Amino acid sequence: MKAQELREKSVEALQEQLFELLREQFNLRMQKATGQLSQVHLLKQTRRQIAQVKTVLNQKSGE
Repeated sequence: MKAQELREKSVEALQEQLFELLREQFNLRMQKATGQLSQVHLLKQTRRQIAQVKTVLNQKSGE
């Protein structure tokens, strides 16, 4: 998702998306620990998406 699309979302929608991303990250880590994760690049993608959402949330709280 592009940064502009994130900026257009409401704070509630961003918090909901953050919660979903954190849940996905947890599931990916569990899959990696058990050896079931074949697409390890998803960990990096998810971590980056979490950072983007948190950045936009911090920017919105500063306004």
